[in-house]
Amino acid sequence: MKIDRLIGILSVLLQKEKTTAPELAEQFEVSRRTINRDIEALTMAGIPIVTEQGSGGGIRIMEGFRMDRTILTSRDMQMILAGLRSLDSVSGTRYFQQLMEKIQTGSSQFLNGRDSILIDLSSWHRNTLAPKIETIQNGIENRHRIRFRYYSPNRESDRLIEPYYLIFRWSSWYVWGWCTEREEFRLFKLNRMVSVTETSEPFAIRPSSLPELEDETIFPGAIHVKALFDPSVKWRLIEEFGPDCFTVQEDGRLLFTADYSDLDNLVVWLGTFGDQAEVLEPEAARQRLRLAAEKIAAMYGKDKQ
Repeated sequence: MKIDRLIGILSVLLQKEKTTAPELAEQFEVSRRTINRDIEALTMAGIPIVTEQGSGGGIRIMEGFRMDRTILTSRDMQMILAGLRSLDSVSGTRYFQQLMEKIQTGSSQFLNGRDSILIDLSSWHRNTLAPKIETIQNGIENRHRIRFRYYSPNRESDRLIEPYYLIFRWSSWYVWGWCTEREEFRLFKLNRMVSVTETSEPFAIRPSSLPELEDETIFPGAIHVKALFDPSVKWRLIEEFGPDCFTVQEDGRLLFTADYSDLDNLVVWLGTFGDQAEVLEPEAARQRLRLAAEKIAAMYGKDKQ
């Protein structure tokens, strides 16, 4: 991708006194013409790059800019490489590893000691996620619509969207794009998408703002929840909602309060605690859990045939 190559070229120029277009073309596996366009793009972005023709010539950053080379410290480079490595954990390829090696070229003085931060974004769905991510990336770069089968809490349907952004948030991957069915920008969860394919249908860029990713926007929190939990599940409450989501009662139980966005998901979540949780509010959740418990008791109360 062009932005990755520009970062790599800039890193090389910051670390070396001088380089040449053929050297950069070989290192980044592109043509000299592409390198020349990249140099023009960096210059337009405000990087003072000087090109010198003839014997002994080359490409370098202006002398007066050298004092700013310390903008990339050892810690900065470690953070950059950790981020690239984390993307490789879900890409299913060695693309970001190869990019990392290119950035490291000539930067040994910035990289000392072993890696101190390791980020792995892969999950149980890695084998199915990687192909989806690659297909969506291609759709975004080629400006082609993508088609998939989508499973939401209310229904399943075939969707055709114009993809704009791949997003990793709330421990899951999403794609933000224009839905041709709803005729608006929507957020789709990759784990709910199957049969993801890139079509040959091109699309023109629509004027749009970045997706709103605030928790309040995606999870409106229309349902106020109050429940008592056994102290043995404190670790789960802290892991999922943080240490301020409950207060300890005189009998040792934990009074949990929060806002939830969906009653169905709330009932399922509370059900995973079994008899270690007693919901106080809302009453609808109490009734749903009571009916579910009665059905389960009746099911297991029957003699096995």
